[in-house]
Amino acid sequence: MSPTPDHAPEAFTPEWLALREEADSHARATAPLDPLRTHLAERGAGLGGRPIRITDLGCGTGSQGRWLAPRLAGPQNWMLHDLDPHLLNLAGAHMPRVSADGSTVRARMCLRDLDRITTADLADTDLVTGSALLDLLTRDQVLAIARAADEAGCAVLFTLTVTGRVDLHPAHPADASITDAFNDHQRRAGRLGPDATAFTARTLRSLGRRVLTYPSPWRLLPEHGDLIRAWLRGRLRAAGEQRGPIPADHLRHRMDQCERSELGAVVHHTDLLALPNGYPGHP
Repeated sequence: MSPTPDHAPEAFTPEWLALREEADSHARATAPLDPLRTHLAERGAGLGGRPIRITDLGCGTGSQGRWLAPRLAGPQNWMLHDLDPHLLNLAGAHMPRVSADGSTVRARMCLRDLDRITTADLADTDLVTGSALLDLLTRDQVLAIARAADEAGCAVLFTLTVTGRVDLHPAHPADASITDAFNDHQRRAGRLGPDATAFTARTLRSLGRRVLTYPSPWRLLPEHGDLIRAWLRGRLRAAGEQRGPIPADHLRHRMDQCERSELGAVVHHTDLLALPNGYPGHP
C-alpha cells in the first residue's frame, strides 16, 4: 500500500509519490525524533550498539526511509513492506546507504498485505513506521498492527496522517462542502480516513502506550503549482464520486488560479509516536 491524500487509483503511481515527496519531507515533524532516539538508545540500538531494526509498512517508493534513516545515528536494518512489487523495488533501490553518523543502512523488501502483519513479523523490530498510511486502514487493521507492535515491544511512528482539515488561499464558498464530501469519501469501505489518528491514539493508549502527536501540515505555496494541481484534481474527483460531480467551472477557476500563481493550500496532517512504557525517562 502506498497511500496519498486522494486515494484515487493513480495516487499510487511513482510519479505522484515523487511529486509529493518534497512536501512530505518538509511537513514531517522532527519533534518525535529526540524521544525516539532516547527510546532506541535505552534498547541498546543505534550508535554504539546493535543495528536499529525498523519495519516500514506500506513503504511505497521508500520516502519514509529516505527521510528517517539519515536522521538516526548508528547502523540500521530496514524491512520494507508493500503490496506493489514495482514500488517495492524502487524503495529498495533508493534507500539511503548510510545513517546520520555514516553507519551502514541495509534494507530488505517484503511483498505482503498489511492484513497479514502479526506479532511474529515484528518480533525483532525496534520501530514500526509508516507514512500517509493510517487514514487508508480500517479499525481492524489498526487494531491488529497496534496489538502486534505492543506484543513485540516496539515503538510506533506514523507520519502524515490527514486530519480532514484543508485551508485554501484564497478561500471559496464551495470549499467546506467539498471538504465534507472528500472526508466522507475517505471513510468509504470502513477506512478510518480523517478519524485515523484519534482512533490509533486511543487504541495504543488502551494498550498502555505513551502516545505523542505532532502537527505536520503541507504548506503549499503558489510556486508549488504542479503539486497543487495534481492534489486538487484528485481531491475534487474524490468529492465528486462521493456527492456528485463538482461543477466544471469550479475546477477551471482553481486551475486558472494555479496558472496565475495565486493559489496556496495548507493540508493538515498529524504525526504520531507511541512508546512502550517501563523504560527510564518514560513515565
